[in-house]
Amino acid sequence: MNLIEISNLTKKYKNLHAVDNASINIPEGKIIGLLGKNGAGKSTLLKCMLGFLKHEGEIKIFGETLSKHKSSLHNHIAFIPDVSSLDDRLTVQQTIKYVKNLNPAWCEKTAEKLLLQSELPLKQKVGNLSKGMKTKLYLMIILSLDVKILLLDEPTLGLDIVFRKEFFNTILGEFFDETKTIIISTHQVEEVEHILQDIIFIDKGKIVLQESIDDLKSKFKTVTISSDREAELDNALLKMKTLGQVSGIVSSETKIEDAIEAKPSLSDLFLAIVGGNHA
Repeated sequence: MNLIEISNLTKKYKNLHAVDNASINIPEGKIIGLLGKNGAGKSTLLKCMLGFLKHEGEIKIFGETLSKHKSSLHNHIAFIPDVSSLDDRLTVQQTIKYVKNLNPAWCEKTAEKLLLQSELPLKQKVGNLSKGMKTKLYLMIILSLDVKILLLDEPTLGLDIVFRKEFFNTILGEFFDETKTIIISTHQVEEVEHILQDIIFIDKGKIVLQESIDDLKSKFKTVTISSDREAELDNALLKMKTLGQVSGIVSSETKIEDAIEAKPSLSDLFLAIVGGNHA
């Protein structure tokens, strides 16, 4: 079952195609990575899916065509942008109460559990919280909403490695199950590769690829040979040199004598398929 169906989606800013004739289907019960360079169109695509931006083409959510933003959409979709919109004047407790009263999808049982784990100072104003604590509060609020779809737009930008790991552990432990879908937009895939099931590559507004991680990785492999044999990798999709060795991304059927073989990383596959230096 597809929760979201996008057909020929285009969003232009004057002469720039931020999203260019994109067509994708988002199934139920998947964790999907939306991978692209900075400025590839990731955030624009998510904002179109939320009805925040006027666009050409068709977006269907739960079978209903989305022509503009609908507040009822947030009964089914939660969104964590790269910059939170918390009110610095409110205390943590006031913020939670405000969101609770505003959202019919609020789940008190989940909220109480997450609040207990968070160690958030209830009486402290949001403006006095650290960036990590603000993000923790925002995450706690979003995960307390009983929704079907969670959209994450560069959610751990600027956070330290400990909190980034805690962030994704909380996402998996408290939100995801086989009836829900998570879309994670990022240009740094290394920290989320281990939790992704499907991947979408976007470049210059165009959808380059949509595939399951397992299927994609089964088509390629990384082979490593000594640097004096580099010519044997002239047909590789991507070559990477290290001290005395050269590695290449090649099709899984390729045979190179005495080569060391390994599964390619998702970031290397992105570079091989899309190109560029800032995946």
